[in-house]
Amino acid sequence: MFTHRRSSPATLRLLLLLYFLGLVLPQPTANLSTTWAASSIASVSFGNGSPVDSVKPIILRGNDVPTFACGFVRVQSGTGYLFAISIVYTNASQIDQTDTAFPEVVWAANRNYPMVNPTLELTSEGDLVLKDAGGTVAWSTDTSGKSVIGLNLTDSGNLVLFDANNAPVWQSFDHPTDSLVLGQKLSIGQKLVPSVSETNWTAQSLLSLSMTSTGLFPQMDTDPPQAYFPVRLYFPNTSNDSNYIEFINGTLALFTNSTRNGSVPINIPPASLFMRLEYDGHLRAYEFDRDKYQWTVAADLLGPDYGDCGYPTVCGQYGICTSNGQCTCPDSNGGTAYFKQINDRYPNLGCYEEVPLSCNNSQFQSLLELGDLAYFTYGTDPQSTPDLANVTKVNCKEACAKNCSCKAAFFHQSPNIPSDSGSCYLLSEVFSLMNLEEVKNSTGYIKVQNISNVLPNSPGVSGTPDSKNRGKTNRLALILGSSLGSVFALIIVIGAIKVFSRKREVVNEDEEDHLDQIPGMPMRFTYNSLKVITEEFSKKLGEGGFGSVFEGTLKDGSKVAVKCLDGLGHIKKSFLAEVADFGLSKLIDRDKSQVVTNMRGTPGYLAPEWLSATITEKVDVYSFGVVVLEIVSARKIFDDSQDAENTYLVGAFRRKAEEGRFDRNGELEFGSLPFIFRSSTEHLEADMDIE
Repeated sequence: MFTHRRSSPATLRLLLLLYFLGLVLPQPTANLSTTWAASSIASVSFGNGSPVDSVKPIILRGNDVPTFACGFVRVQSGTGYLFAISIVYTNASQIDQTDTAFPEVVWAANRNYPMVNPTLELTSEGDLVLKDAGGTVAWSTDTSGKSVIGLNLTDSGNLVLFDANNAPVWQSFDHPTDSLVLGQKLSIGQKLVPSVSETNWTAQSLLSLSMTSTGLFPQMDTDPPQAYFPVRLYFPNTSNDSNYIEFINGTLALFTNSTRNGSVPINIPPASLFMRLEYDGHLRAYEFDRDKYQWTVAADLLGPDYGDCGYPTVCGQYGICTSNGQCTCPDSNGGTAYFKQINDRYPNLGCYEEVPLSCNNSQFQSLLELGDLAYFTYGTDPQSTPDLANVTKVNCKEACAKNCSCKAAFFHQSPNIPSDSGSCYLLSEVFSLMNLEEVKNSTGYIKVQNISNVLPNSPGVSGTPDSKNRGKTNRLALILGSSLGSVFALIIVIGAIKVFSRKREVVNEDEEDHLDQIPGMPMRFTYNSLKVITEEFSKKLGEGGFGSVFEGTLKDGSKVAVKCLDGLGHIKKSFLAEVADFGLSKLIDRDKSQVVTNMRGTPGYLAPEWLSATITEKVDVYSFGVVVLEIVSARKIFDDSQDAENTYLVGAFRRKAEEGRFDRNGELEFGSLPFIFRSSTEHLEADMDIE
C-alpha cells in the first residue's frame, strides 16, 4: 500500500506551469478533471539505434535507473503515439538524451492503435480516457463511477487509479503487455503477448507466455495450444488471484494461496530489471550496464540446451531447423517437391505448400516421411502427453490420414522400450521442425496434397515401395498430361492459323469486290472468265507487243478484244488483268491525238510526257509497260534492297539496254529472268482499239 497527499489546485497549477517551462519534473500524481494533449508537451528525442524515437512525459517517478516515465511514446518518426510506460535514465531531474541509454517501453495502452496528436484525460467521473485528434475514444480504464479520486505512478512503474482509501481501483500491472518489471505479478489466466517485430509493436496473434493452473507455458495459441519449453507447476485449487508468480530480486517467486512457496526453476541474473517476451518467442531478461551506459541482455531464460531450434518460429511454418542453425524445406518425394521457401534470400521465413491441403480432396493426399525429425511440443518437453500412446508407426500414420484436421504426425519411440510401439503426436498446425542430434528415435510424417491428384496406394511414406510406385505414377501422369497438353496446343495453333488465313482471304475478296463498286473503274475478269468470253481464245484478231489478241463477247453482247501475253510461264493462270493507276487517265475520241490534263498517278509509272503537260494515249502504254516489266523481272519499280544504281527498275533496264546486253534475237538477260525485248515503237504507235 502507498500513501498519497493531495495537492491544492493552486499548487498543481504552479507545478504544471513550471513543468511546461522545463524547470521541474512532472509530478507522479494527478487529480480528476486533468487533460494532457500530446501536442502541448515537450518532446525528448533519441538518435539512431533507439527503439523509441521520442518521449513526451506526463508523469515521472524515480531518479537515475530505473526511472519510470508515463506519457506519449513514438516508435518511429512520422508515426503515431502510444500512451505507454517506459524505463528512462534521468540526470539532474531530466530525461537524459543520450546515444546509448535509450528508453525501454514496458507497457502500452494502445499498442495496436498508435495515434497522431492524442489526448489523455482523467475525467471528473474517474475514468482515464485516451482519445485521438478527432475526439474518438481509443482506450479507457472503464472506471467511471468507481470512486476514483486520483492517479499515481509507483516506484515500480505501476500506473494506479486509486480511491479515497488509497486502494487501487485499476492498475497497469493487472493488464500486462509483453514485459514484467521488478515487483510485477503474473496471475493464473494472465499472459504476455509479444510484438510483431522490433519496429512494429502491434500484438502478435499466436505467441504468448501464459500462466495456467498447471504451469508457465510459452506457447503457440492454436487449438489445442502448442507449448515449447514449458515450466510445469502445481497450484492448489484456490482463487486464481491468490496463485501467481512475481518477479522479485532476480527470481520468479511462486505464490500459492498468497503465500510464497519457492521459486520457478528459471535462472535470472540478480541485476535484471525487467524481462520481455519478444517477437521471436524468446523470453529475455535485461539489465542496465553502467560501464557501457546501455541496456544489455542479461539472459535468455527459456531452453538454453536446444538453442534457437527449439523455438516454434525460428524457421517459419514447415521449415526445418538443423544442428548448424540452417533452415530448409522438407525434401522432395520421388522427384516431386511439395514445399518451397517463401523467400530464397530469407529461409527463416518458412516454406509454403505447392498445393494446399483440401479436405474435399483427401483421397489425393499422402504422408511424406522425414526421418530423424522432431517437433518442439515433445522435443522440449519430455512430460508432454501424446495424442496416441503405445501405438506403431502404421497406427500413427493411419490416424493422421483419416483425420482431416491433421497436417502432420510425429512418431517418437523411447530408447528404453525395445518393442515397435511408441508415442504419436498429431498436429493441426505445423510450425518449425527440428533436426537435432539431441532428439533421437523420432520420425515425422507431413501430409501433402498430391500435385497430379493421383490416388496414393496407401497413406504411404517416401522410401517405401508404395511411395516409389506412387512417384512413378505421378511422373507418368505428368508426362502424359504434358504430351496431351502439347498436342491440344498444336491443334489450337493450327486452327488459329487457318482461321486467320481464311479471314485474310475474305478480307482480300472484300477488297476486290469493293474496287468493283468504285465508279469509273474498268471491268476486271478472271482467267476462267476470259476463256468463256473468248470461247477458249478461238478467234485470233492479230498480234501486238508481247502477245496475241483475241475476240470476245460479253454477256450483254458487247464485243471486246482480249490480249494474251506469251512467254511468261511463271505467271499463274489465275492472273488477273491488272491496270495500274495510269487507268485514271482520260479517254479521248478516236479523231483526237492529244489532250491537256493535270498530272496524276504514282511516281515511277508516269510516262515522261507528263513533264511537258502534252499527253497522248502513249502514256498509258508506258505505264502498262512498267507493270509488265515488274511482272517479268519479279520486283517492284522501286526496290531499296538493291544497290543505288539498280534501285529504279526502268533505269536499270535502260542502262543494260544501252550497254548492248542483247543478243541478235533481242533477248536480254535481266536478273534471273530472260525476256524478249521488242522495239517499243510499234507498240506505242499501235491502234488504240488493239492496245
